[in-house]
Amino acid sequence: MTAHRLGRRSFLAAVGVAGLAGCAGQPPPPQPAPRRVPGQPGVVTPARPKTALAAFDVTARDRNGLAETLRACGSPVPDATVTVAVGASLFDGRFGLERPRRLTPMPSFRNDVLDPEWCHGDLLVQVSADSQEAIDAALARRIPGAAPRWQLTGFHPDGESRNLFGFREGAGNPDTADARAMDQYVWVQPGDDEPAWCTGGTYQAVRLIRLAMPIWDAEPVPVQERVFGRHRDSGAPLGQADEHAKPDFAGDPQGRVIALDAHIRRAAGSEEHRILRRGHSYRLSDEDVGQIFVCYQRDLEKGFATIQRRLAGEALEKYTLPFGGGYFFVLPGSTATAGDYPGRAMLAT
Repeated sequence: MTAHRLGRRSFLAAVGVAGLAGCAGQPPPPQPAPRRVPGQPGVVTPARPKTALAAFDVTARDRNGLAETLRACGSPVPDATVTVAVGASLFDGRFGLERPRRLTPMPSFRNDVLDPEWCHGDLLVQVSADSQEAIDAALARRIPGAAPRWQLTGFHPDGESRNLFGFREGAGNPDTADARAMDQYVWVQPGDDEPAWCTGGTYQAVRLIRLAMPIWDAEPVPVQERVFGRHRDSGAPLGQADEHAKPDFAGDPQGRVIALDAHIRRAAGSEEHRILRRGHSYRLSDEDVGQIFVCYQRDLEKGFATIQRRLAGEALEKYTLPFGGGYFFVLPGSTATAGDYPGRAMLAT
């Protein structure tokens, strides 16, 4: 599978240089253990050094053909984790599928210069591994009934979760080891306003973002820290010592410590808007470098879209150019039942 090359548009011109207790005398009733909604691996599991995203257009003509495509996409790969998601375009009537209620094509946001060749897709296959060889082997698989649309491979610089701008990724994420938090923020639940087959899935937003490294590297570290609102070395919010400390926005209304247009200030919001963020760097050439931003949530509008609108006008815009990606729905995990695969429940409705 061959990745498309980015257009050679001028990036510099484009950028301009998120009960009551029991009766008296009796102990309160025991709390039930958090119920785990099964999801596919690759969402809450720990990040691996290499991650590739491959989008496809489905060419299968009927549900049987689509089932074969999904089986191939979700088949196990040695030394790799595979996660399968579907895009809004798969629900255009070809297969008579019931669409996840909140799945739409990704819109264009402020500062976006979206290239259609790098956007959307009927299917999105994410492959994570410890080596490029395992990634290449997974991507070399034949996927019947599907045509490649776009593909990009990411990595973690220096073996840790820092982006190419030198700042840590994922600070403020909900705890992936906390099943209750994952049920609250990530996995679609029974009783949500969704088709029954969606339970255990999650909405995925993908953003492909080119970074203006020459401009960024020319900035002194204090300017870079002001843009993010964090210390570069420790990852802590400005004015704090611990990476996981909460920024004191209320005590700094004028933005003297953390600027009013700093990334973490603009991204901050209420608990209902929390998302699980994953970041991967990419490098296509010396000029084409950037970030693959991925996030997961129960509701795209409450999650990514709300945060993205709050970020409009942030200081970071000067150094970034979003050019691709899309909205997807990660299918519920398959079970141990013989013949099961991601998407089987969707096709059974």
